[in-house]
Amino acid sequence: MQLPDSFYGSRKLVDIVENQTTYELKDSAMHIFETHAKAELVQLQFGSPVLASMLQGKKIMHLSNKQSFDFLPGESLILPSNELMSIDFPDSSKNTPTRCLALEIGEDRIKKVVQFMNEQMEKADGNEWRLMDYNFHFTNDPGLYKIIQRIVYLYAEKHPSKDFFVSNMMQELIVRILQANTRKTYNDHSKELSSTHRFAYIIEYIKQNLPQSLTVKELSEKAYMSESNFYKVFKQELGQSPIDFINQERIAKATDLLKDEECNLTDVFLSCGFKNRSYFNRMFKRINGTSPSQYQQRLKEEGLIN
Repeated sequence: MQLPDSFYGSRKLVDIVENQTTYELKDSAMHIFETHAKAELVQLQFGSPVLASMLQGKKIMHLSNKQSFDFLPGESLILPSNELMSIDFPDSSKNTPTRCLALEIGEDRIKKVVQFMNEQMEKADGNEWRLMDYNFHFTNDPGLYKIIQRIVYLYAEKHPSKDFFVSNMMQELIVRILQANTRKTYNDHSKELSSTHRFAYIIEYIKQNLPQSLTVKELSEKAYMSESNFYKVFKQELGQSPIDFINQERIAKATDLLKDEECNLTDVFLSCGFKNRSYFNRMFKRINGTSPSQYQQRLKEEGLIN
């Protein structure tokens, strides 16, 4: 993610570790942190819920109720207010700084969006939307990536209406985060949730039948919903269409299979449920940013092929 030119014009480099540039609006604030030297166990805390999103470099995060993990570009993390983080910067240097965005969002704003979602966006089993699971670590999907990029630009822009612009974008950001949270919860726990959550059951069915032909009509029948309502509610609840979800799961399986040197590309795309090579290549590149053959070649060069 690229920072706007206006950021570089307004920042002041005071500290080499977690140098902070802050932009504040009515009920939110954006902080961009830069670290220009290796460091360990640097502590950071915010008084409001935070979306942290990596822009450049690598952090190792240590949180109170979660195992330490790498935090990399293209990934985000939701943190509750007053969460004390300890952070390592293993690769930071003067020429290759680590950069991270921290977006503070007022709890009242989050509650208002959740209320709006419960009024306007039905869930499949009548359950209500609730506040997001904190310490939720995820990879940004294209929609989230574009919103975060836009919000960074708006904060750094000198525009008299930027409070209004950011407010509108913030609502969409919260909605998409809650959808991503629901999608990940169902995906990670589909087997145990399948008896009580309709879409968890559908996701488990998809996982077990990836090599087969899967249609929205078939899935809607298994969910005991009309085809049109199933499509609408699935997208509302999980933030993506059933077909996009199926393709994402198929590409995730293909990505894993490509780690085995014995698997050729034809075997891979057929075993993942794709009917032709060109569509498989297109979906793989859209999701992973590279072609299947280039991905496998990179694995070989890095010694990661089994």
